Amino acid sequence: MILIKLLKSLIAKYKNRLSFLLGNRQHLNQFITQVAFISFIIFLTSFSAWWTSPAMATINDDRYEGNIFILFGGNGSLVPPRMDLPTSLKREKPAILVFYVDDSSDCKQFSGLVNRIQEFYGRAASIIPVTVDSFVEKDQYSPEEPAYYYSGVVPETVILDQKGKVVYDGKGQVPYEEIDDVLREVFDLLPRSESQVLKRRSFNEFNSGMSE
Repeated sequence: MILIKLLKSLIAKYKNRLSFLLGNRQHLNQFITQVAFISFIIFLTSFSAWWTSPAMATINDDRYEGNIFILFGGNGSLVPPRMDLPTSLKREKPAILVFYVDDSSDCKQFSGLVNRIQEFYGRAASIIPVTVDSFVEKDQYSPEEPAYYYSGVVPETVILDQKGKVVYDGKGQVPYEEIDDVLREVFDLLPRSESQVLKRRSFNEFNSGMSE
């Protein structure tokens, strides 16, 4: 609005001097240059506002809008993750690797499920979202590098237990219940059929299961 008012003011200023400008090429060129510059700034500002409008961000397309966990999952705490994979392995803490890209509708939709995993397991496990665009191409990766576990699809969810063993590799938009079942085994929790609320098995239940 300020730029538009400035443009109108400039035109009004020279309105009564058009005859003079027409007879003075130097002042006429100066006037045209100023008007053109202000008009360009107005256009550039309007275009930028349109391009960055939140209304352009949709969960069902494959356009890049920004980080999916912030825009569509509503959770900026996942990026960057609180703990990287080498540290998690060193501390013998289960890790949940979620491979994604920011311009995938499948990944955008899956981001909400990752929030749900964090809600229940965020303190006990390391939840590590990994954008595959960050991979550095190498002939070989070590088990301490997330790329070592990537299979080439997104989203992909890989779960490592306390010993760093892969106990789950889910490709695509896998259901929460499938991931939950695996994590219940990792943390020795009651099955969902016996407890919707996460509860650890009793000592006697654990022993009876081991002896069978």
